Amino acid sequence: MNAAINKFSVYLSMIKFPHSIFALPFAFTSALIAASGIPDLRQIGWIVIAMVGARSGAMGLNRIIDREIDSANPRTKGREIPRGAISVFAAVLFVGVSFILLVFAAYMLNPLCLKLSPVAIVVLILYSYTKRFTWMSHFFLGLSISAAPLGAWLAVKGSFDVEIVPLAIAVIFWLAGFDVLYALQDVDFDKKYGLHSIPERFGISKSIHLARIFHITSFLLLAANGVIFQLGGLYWTGMFLTAGLFLYEHSLIKIDDLRKLDIAFFNMNGYISVTVFIFTLMDYMV
Repeated sequence: MNAAINKFSVYLSMIKFPHSIFALPFAFTSALIAASGIPDLRQIGWIVIAMVGARSGAMGLNRIIDREIDSANPRTKGREIPRGAISVFAAVLFVGVSFILLVFAAYMLNPLCLKLSPVAIVVLILYSYTKRFTWMSHFFLGLSISAAPLGAWLAVKGSFDVEIVPLAIAVIFWLAGFDVLYALQDVDFDKKYGLHSIPERFGISKSIHLARIFHITSFLLLAANGVIFQLGGLYWTGMFLTAGLFLYEHSLIKIDDLRKLDIAFFNMNGYISVTVFIFTLMDYMV
């Protein structure tokens, strides 16, 4: 029993399961807006399963594709596949099961979700290769994460509507902004290994400024989302707090001091997505 639990924890570590807090709240936010309140519990359940399948498959696939890069990078050589805790074959099986789970959840939601599930999988696969040929890889990652609010909207509505696009684009810029900050720690390695990122292309100083611009853009789009759906005072209270979290996040990162990068990356961005969701939820419940 203990061996099974330990093995399960290794898989959770491989896919960085705690990082699910980044995208899942935006999926719930979109579902709330689509339903103009609390969605059907059945829809919520299958949205969660689809999200878990998509993210688990994407992270597992990324670890498989990047295993040689991870082995060469001192920061990542301790990951599960490079150190032999999970075999490539086992990881491939894990990815296959995860994507099957995604497709099945899409099938259970509605026909449109099922039809678009292969598109989501292709985008998730493509991201893992983008840093090999473009510094825009951060936006490809953002695009894959934007499937969270888009997919949740489709799950509830059963149709694609342009009104949800600003929220999806807000997620793209939010993710791209903090992924640029995260990539600051690998600038030297990326240059040596021939990988591409905004920090590798533009340097640390310009990258920090670009991350700030991306997050300002994300905040403005989140505000536009409130206007489009005529959300109330509690949503705008959440936007006020979100602005403060963005400001605090960027106050932690300095050109000559990246020691607080992990706090800015994980803590603040988790707080931002959760704050948007909680205050959207309260806005609909009051």
